Amino acid sequence: MTTPTHEPVTFGELPLRIEDVLALANRQVPTQLQGDSAYRERIAKGARFLDSLLDKEGVIYGVTTGYGDSCVVAVPLHHVEALPRHLYTFHGCGLGKLLDEQATRAVLAARLQSLCHGVSGVRVELLERLQAFLEHDILPLIPEEGSVGASGDLTPLSYVAATLSGEREVMFRGERRHAADVHRELGWQPLVLRPKEALALMNGTAVMTGLACLAFARADYLLQLATRITALNVVALQGNPEHFDERLFAAKPHPGQMQVAAWLRKDLAIDAPTAPLHRLQDRYSLRCAPHVLGVLADSLNWLRSFIEIELNSANDNPIIDAEAERVLHGGHFYGGHIAFAMDSLKNLVANVADLLDRQLALLVDERYNHGLPSNLSGASADRAMLNHGFKAVQIGTSAWTAEALKNTMPASVFSRSTECHNQDKVSMGTIAARDAIRVLELTEQVAAATLLAANQGVWLRSKAEDARPLPPALAAMHKELARDFPPVIEDRALEGELRLCLKRIAEQHWRLHA
Repeated sequence: MTTPTHEPVTFGELPLRIEDVLALANRQVPTQLQGDSAYRERIAKGARFLDSLLDKEGVIYGVTTGYGDSCVVAVPLHHVEALPRHLYTFHGCGLGKLLDEQATRAVLAARLQSLCHGVSGVRVELLERLQAFLEHDILPLIPEEGSVGASGDLTPLSYVAATLSGEREVMFRGERRHAADVHRELGWQPLVLRPKEALALMNGTAVMTGLACLAFARADYLLQLATRITALNVVALQGNPEHFDERLFAAKPHPGQMQVAAWLRKDLAIDAPTAPLHRLQDRYSLRCAPHVLGVLADSLNWLRSFIEIELNSANDNPIIDAEAERVLHGGHFYGGHIAFAMDSLKNLVANVADLLDRQLALLVDERYNHGLPSNLSGASADRAMLNHGFKAVQIGTSAWTAEALKNTMPASVFSRSTECHNQDKVSMGTIAARDAIRVLELTEQVAAATLLAANQGVWLRSKAEDARPLPPALAAMHKELARDFPPVIEDRALEGELRLCLKRIAEQHWRLHA
C-alpha cells in the first residue's frame, strides 16, 4: 500500500468529498468504518426489520419476488435465501476491457458509502467486508461494458457481489486470483448474501459515480494546466497580455472566466497596463482562452454538487426505512444526474482540446508564429531542410482532438427500452462516464503535445537578441520541463517524452494555480 498521507477516510454517516474518493483510488489513505454502537445498531436494525417482514410473509421487491419485470412472480420463502446468488450469477455477462485498479477502488468506495447511508437493509458484516476489500486492496475484475445506468450498474456491480461471496476473480497483490483463494489465504469465510444484500450491492450507481469522481479530478487539473500552457504560448507567440486585463473582465463577470484571466495575469506577471503592441488583437485561441476555459471553471461547482450528492446518497431500490417500519419502492438507481454531468463534462473538456490544438497550429506555422522557425525546429540553418521538428506531433494532435470532439455525442439521449419494457427509460450514465474518461485521455494527450511545443517555442524565443526574461512562474516551469524534455534540435522520436509528460499529468506533478 502507498504510504498514507492523510487521516483515514471514515465510511459512515458523514459525507465524503470527491477528494476522498481520489485519495482512496490512489491508495493514499487508509479506510475505516464508523465504529460507534449507535451507528452500527441503526444498520443492524434495518437488516432485522427486513427479516421480520420475511417472518410475516411480507411482499418485498427483489426479496420475495423476482427481479425487474419478474416482480409479479412470487418467490416462496424457502427459496428466498437462494435468490441473491441467482441475481449476481445471471448478471455475470459483462464484456469489454476491465476497469483499471484506480477506477475499481473508486467504485468500491462509492458503493460502500451509499450502503453506509443505512437504508439498504444490509448487515454490518457486509459493510465490514466491503471496507476490508478496500483496505486490503482486493479488487474485483469488473468488465466496463454492460450497464444502461438504470437499474443502476447491475452487471458491473454483480462482480462486486460475486467476489464478496467468494466467486469470480480479483486482483490481489499484483496477481489475478480466484476470490475464494484470496478469502482462504486471509482466513475469511466468503459472505453468504442475505435477502436484499445482492440487490443492495448491485442496484445502484457506484460505477458511474466512481468514474465521475475520477473524471472531475482530472478535469480540474486539466483546467489549470491548459491555463499554464496558454500563458507559455502567449510568450512564445508574442501575444498581447492586455487581453487578460482585470478591468476588461470586470465588464463580463463570469467568475470562472475572471479566475482564468487572473491566473494568466499572474503567470505573465501583469500587474499594470502594458506598453502598446504593434498587434492589437491576437487570434481567438489566445485572446478568448479565458472565455473557453472559464466555462469549464464555472461548471466545476455544479458538477461537484451533482457527483457528491449521488456519492452520498442511498441509490438502490427498495429503500428500507427501519425507523418508520416502511419499505419504499422507487427509482433511486436512475443515474440521470451523473449522466448529464458526464455528458456535459466531455463537451467542456473537448473544447479544451480544441483550444490547445489551435494554439499548437499557430506555433508550428511560420505564417502565424511571429518569427519562430517552421514546425518549431531548433536545427541550424544548414540542417533546417532535413529537420521537421513538431510537424508530426501537430498532425497527431489534430487526430486526438478530432476523436475527442467525436466522442461528445451525449449518451443520455440514447435511452432504450430494456428488460421486457420494465426498464423503459434508462440513463446511460455509465456510458457517459466512460466517454468522459476517454475524452479526458485524448485531451491530456493534446495537452502533453502542446506543452512540449510551447516549451520549445519559449526556448526558441529566448535565443533572440531582444529576448525578455520570463516571468517567475513561467521561468520555473520552463526550467523544470527542460530537465525531462530538452529542446528538439535534430529530429528525434518524441513518443517516449510524450508518454512521460502524460505520466506527469496523471500524477498532477506540477503545482499550478492553487
